[in-house]
Amino acid sequence: MFNRTMLQAAAALASISLVAGCGLFSDDDADGTQHVVVGTMSAPSTLDPAAAWDSSWELYRNVFQTLLSFPTGSTTPQPDAAEKCKFTNPANTAFQCTLREGLTFSNGHPLDAAAVKHSIDRIQRIDVDSGPNGLLGSLREVKQEDDRTVTFHLTKPDATFPFILATPAMSLVDPAEYPADKLREDGKLTGSGPYVLESYQESSKAELKKNTRYNGFADRKNDAVTIRYFKRSEAMVAALKSNEIDATYLGLTAEEVADLQEKKKANEGLQIVESPGVDIRYLVFNPKDPSVRDVEVRQAIAQLIDRGELINKVYRGTAEPLYSMVPKGIAGHATSFFDKYGDPSAAKARDILEEAGIKTPVRLDLWFTTDRYGSATAAEFAEIKRQLEQSKLFEVSIQGKPWKDFQEGYQKGSYPVFGRGWFPDFPDPDNFIAPFVGKENVLGTPYESPEITQQLLPQTRQLSDRGAVSKKFERAQTILVEDVRLLPLWQGKINIASREEIAGSERALDPQMIMQLWTLHRQTSW
Repeated sequence: MFNRTMLQAAAALASISLVAGCGLFSDDDADGTQHVVVGTMSAPSTLDPAAAWDSSWELYRNVFQTLLSFPTGSTTPQPDAAEKCKFTNPANTAFQCTLREGLTFSNGHPLDAAAVKHSIDRIQRIDVDSGPNGLLGSLREVKQEDDRTVTFHLTKPDATFPFILATPAMSLVDPAEYPADKLREDGKLTGSGPYVLESYQESSKAELKKNTRYNGFADRKNDAVTIRYFKRSEAMVAALKSNEIDATYLGLTAEEVADLQEKKKANEGLQIVESPGVDIRYLVFNPKDPSVRDVEVRQAIAQLIDRGELINKVYRGTAEPLYSMVPKGIAGHATSFFDKYGDPSAAKARDILEEAGIKTPVRLDLWFTTDRYGSATAAEFAEIKRQLEQSKLFEVSIQGKPWKDFQEGYQKGSYPVFGRGWFPDFPDPDNFIAPFVGKENVLGTPYESPEITQQLLPQTRQLSDRGAVSKKFERAQTILVEDVRLLPLWQGKINIASREEIAGSERALDPQMIMQLWTLHRQTSW
């Protein structure tokens, strides 16, 4: 996950937060409380924040607090558990936060500076593989100044550090409930956020209730929330149509969106809202594999991919072409790949390969995950195969694996070309470049680009004004185009389906594309 821009992004991210949502039962509970039921295909992988850098964040945002967060409409981190935070030196290497007075966890234990230090220290100490410690690369130590004040000392300037503290990965936990050197394993959760977790059935549902001890910015419009986790989108849509859930978020296919938009009897009482998204899809090339070791092979693929046709055939307008790793709505967005390659052309691709002396057809294996980015992924890779083979320059086989196995494979460098998706961790262009470069990155394929890692990223992290970094990120994307180690394909649009009586869904999504369930409620009148 990672994110985007400031000044240019303000309007776009504000509209993003107009999108997501969920709703309520058509009637209040017998005691008059408002109860929201949400369907999603993003089940948590763990209940312990020290282990998760994934869709578990959706649950965390609603049951934990972080020092900083993104209230609706904000594009920069704002105080949450903290009363105030700031860099204390010009070099951006010391960041200090003072907590709100009187904070407690839902069990009554104090949420003080010692708890903050414990929460962050254990992420680094436990250091789970593919876990959130990857976000703390610039953190040297956390120092407790007094009962309410902590200072984060960094190894180097990092103006993105406030954004990192605002991610659910940095959720604050009770030292009495969460061991300092290992993960919590009792299947329970203790936080200080808007809700408490009443019960949890893995991969099935989570029952949330309003936290009576909560002290934060969230204006809760409901009293309780049920989150139901679905493995297949058709089951989720059926539950919506049968009034078993009030809204869906994440997982709708293009066909289901189109169906729900049609005015027909089966869709009576339903509504669907579309908004720009900043999640992206892209191909990753492993240069250690002989089939894509030559940059000319990668360039030929970039010359052949027809993003418009891919979106029209597979996603039916629910996505839009992407020509840089930084999507629209984020500072530093560019059209670098289109500027380099223009419209798809088999003739140009053939020239690239012939000039490099590469024999055709080139045999190519494409890999994708079958259960993480939606059921349309298989159709997407079938279309990519069709486009490449239509040129007569490639012979392509495609193979899919469940996420767990797929992840193990790409981390071992087993796949020559594979597809990935990226959801933003925080709204800054750094989050769409930094995770993918360097000797150790989130892709398992080392990508050492000294200009990006040793010059551009360090330079941008010295600038607290994130609107001033665009030119350097545009340069970074030019380098990505030259190397073609990553090939952006499309960025998504967010589609939220809900019952017509649901209000608040336009404010339920924060800039990290995470549901703020507390905004949702049933309108009593129209």
